[in-house]
Amino acid sequence: MRNPFIIGIILATIIIFFLNSLLNSAMAETNTVSSTVVTNSTPPTANSPSVVVNNSDVCKTAVAGAVQTQILGISSGMTVTDENCERIKLSRSLYAMGMKVAAISTLCADSRVWDSMHMAGTPCPYMGSIGNDAKEGWLSNMDMIPEGSFVYQKIKEEEKEEIKTNLTVRDLHDFEKFVIVGMAMYIGLPILF
Repeated sequence: MRNPFIIGIILATIIIFFLNSLLNSAMAETNTVSSTVVTNSTPPTANSPSVVVNNSDVCKTAVAGAVQTQILGISSGMTVTDENCERIKLSRSLYAMGMKVAAISTLCADSRVWDSMHMAGTPCPYMGSIGNDAKEGWLSNMDMIPEGSFVYQKIKEEEKEEIKTNLTVRDLHDFEKFVIVGMAMYIGLPILF
């Protein structure tokens, strides 16, 4: 038999040769030079303009917005007028000048104020008249009541119901007359209406 020592040396040499070739191939792959291409991949950005309203006496609010896609970006800014703020400032100025009725009339251009004044029993001034004269003026010229008034809507609904009730009563009277005339014709009595 062959010497086990020699067989071990031969097997060890084969294994070392095999591992050395594997190691060299692995080293060759890691030592290769690779080039990396760096591209700028930041997305495009649409910046909104800054619209600043610093004055506290201005009734305006700043609004800005932007939209960006991969191709096109749009941005815009603007100011929006707060009409209620303007109305309050005008009313305060008129009141400070002693024009109390004009100040209240300015506020009454808002349907909420008009409704609350009407419900409180102190209707808004109408063409220089106040109190019951103003109430009668508003009721006779309801087209001048501010749009969105709940009291105006309620008054209109009541008028429609009254007209509907009057038509029903009228129709009932007409029906009664029709029955009486029909009965008179049936029995042969000449009745003139």
